[in-house]
Amino acid sequence: MLPSSLPARPSAMSRALRPVFLSMALAGSPALVLAQSSPSDAAGAASANAASQLPTVTVSAAGAGQGTQHLQSQTTSGALGSRSLLETPFSVTSMTAADLADKQVNKLGDLFYNEASVSDNSGGYSAWASYITIRGLPADWQNSFRIDGKPFLGYGITLPYDHFERIDLLKGSAGFMYGFGSPGGVLNYVSKKPTDTPVRSVSVGYTSNSILSEHVDLGGRFGNDNMFGYRLNVTHEQGETFNEGHIRRNSASLALDGRLTRDLTWDFQAIWQNSNSTDQTPSVVTTNLTGSRLPSVVSGADKTLVGPGQHLDTNFQLYQTGLTYRINPDWKANLSYSHSTAKRFRNEDIAMLSDAAGNYNDWRSDSREGHTFDQWQAMLEGNARTGGIDHQLVVGASWQKQVNDYSISSVYKQIGTGNLTTQNTNAYYSSTDLQTYHNAIITQQAIFASDTLNFSERWSLLAGGRYNQFKQDNFTTTGALSSRYDKSALTPTVALMFKPERNTTLYGSYVESLEQGGVPGVTNTNYGSQLKPLKSKQYELGAKTDQRDWSATAALFRIERASEYTLNGALVQSGQSNYQGLELGASWRPAPQWQVGGSLMLLDAKYQQGNTYNGNRVAGAPRNMATAQVAYLVPQVAGLKLSADAKLTGSTMARAANDIELASYTLFNLGASYTTRIGQHDTTFRASVNNLLDKRYWQYQYENYIKPGDPRSFNVSAKVDF
Repeated sequence: MLPSSLPARPSAMSRALRPVFLSMALAGSPALVLAQSSPSDAAGAASANAASQLPTVTVSAAGAGQGTQHLQSQTTSGALGSRSLLETPFSVTSMTAADLADKQVNKLGDLFYNEASVSDNSGGYSAWASYITIRGLPADWQNSFRIDGKPFLGYGITLPYDHFERIDLLKGSAGFMYGFGSPGGVLNYVSKKPTDTPVRSVSVGYTSNSILSEHVDLGGRFGNDNMFGYRLNVTHEQGETFNEGHIRRNSASLALDGRLTRDLTWDFQAIWQNSNSTDQTPSVVTTNLTGSRLPSVVSGADKTLVGPGQHLDTNFQLYQTGLTYRINPDWKANLSYSHSTAKRFRNEDIAMLSDAAGNYNDWRSDSREGHTFDQWQAMLEGNARTGGIDHQLVVGASWQKQVNDYSISSVYKQIGTGNLTTQNTNAYYSSTDLQTYHNAIITQQAIFASDTLNFSERWSLLAGGRYNQFKQDNFTTTGALSSRYDKSALTPTVALMFKPERNTTLYGSYVESLEQGGVPGVTNTNYGSQLKPLKSKQYELGAKTDQRDWSATAALFRIERASEYTLNGALVQSGQSNYQGLELGASWRPAPQWQVGGSLMLLDAKYQQGNTYNGNRVAGAPRNMATAQVAYLVPQVAGLKLSADAKLTGSTMARAANDIELASYTLFNLGASYTTRIGQHDTTFRASVNNLLDKRYWQYQYENYIKPGDPRSFNVSAKVDF
């Protein structure tokens, strides 16, 4: 941390940097220019009194409050310990509870709509709702998700976003921060915690076609000297989805803490959710498509593609507890334990395309699956000084066990044929006797350490490493051991940081990661197996600045990763994939009522070095992405804010052979919020329209898997604080 002698207000250095950062973003992002010249075609959110309302742009704007990317926020970043986002030498995007409320999202891709490095592979109310791609790399469904830093399995699970204070996306630093994980990034959901000020709020909402939702948020402290704290969130959602399916979801979370002594605190968090949905829009698979031309895009807004009998039933539970002891003002120790379970029972339709006319063979997958995580972690964090060098130190150890359960006799069979333009009448109803077995048991043991050496007010060096022992045992349906993978590896990181002034950080970083190998899908000939872990390296040069009326970020990165793709029907690992990209972002408040912003990612991702598809673009990695946002605080109506945003997703290859290309598309959203007092209570009304123009487009989901994009949807809500 820099001493308080550095100027808090913009210095000559920050004034000099301002045109550099802004010109970089404005020159590189046509979407941002669009946002400034045509508010009806681009979008965002923020105001002079609520600067945190423009979410997920890779920039921030300080002033009368926190910036739009919240760069001054403190976060606990795994092996890096506690530090602000501004001082983290990796690209980070943060979404706050206010951002989540304004966006009114129902899937992960919507959550990061305003982040150019994230492409949406998700589909509302389906098993694909948590699929995204970060910097051209798919989020690892086994290891890319954390709640308060603790692991859980996110496949098929749409978490109740109302229950979280913030969601952080840390790009590229997975291996060092948390162990195994995709080099694209890690998502950490920060749960709502007890507050010293009582919290009492009730919300109701409506989403088209006819989904009603309710949310209660209660919190406060009690006991002698307010010794104990609590935070309870309960949500319910039920109704007809945009494609005439149905959803019923109930969730609850409870956070407790106890100030047991002046230096010892205890915390506990629990999240429970049960979700039942029917008639999901099926995935469309191109594996057997004749030729390289896709059929015309169909609408995802009705039941034309939906055959009878489909459902997705999930149950998710997470419990975690820990003790934190403040040894002295400079040092603290923490011991924590977490347990999570994620269960799925799904009957899912898969349309195997035959030709460009839209004819397909209709397959149905029926299975039960379950996943359990247990983790213990101990961490010591503090500050020390040797000679003239200040040290921010973190050391720790962790142990975790993951158990994957799959159906002994899952069903995957063709039930008929069809055409994308005619009603699917092929019916299949789930078997009631599907039993599961332990398909794999995965244990990880790790020790980690990092040291941030502050040489002066401006220069610092981060050095750290994680030694991880990974063991995976795979079993047959009879319980016999079928294969074992046992590997130990050190994943180091190093970063050099320079602060030309208080609110600006320039950095160069290097990090290595290990991630679990892919799990072949039901359309792969090696379905049921688990591929070996993959190793990757990332190099990044970046800059972050958080000034009074403007902010910006820039990152130049290169990721080298072992390749994984489908070849002759099997999921294989061969050669290397290289991802080289540039991320730019800017946010600016030209007047108290206005805020505009935008972000851009340019990406060159190719298969290389001994690869079967050497020189081809990596499947699922768009060439470019751009976002634009604009928000206006209406001066004539106190409390009224209008916003609009836009996102361009560049062309994407559907598979490694590069013979099928998905066209680029642009989506537009509109939003409005109005805060007032009714009686003695603060009340907020919100309304939004997603996919304003009801754009039809083929959306990439996974290699060879596509789906029609979600249609236009309307959302309204009202919240009352008591």
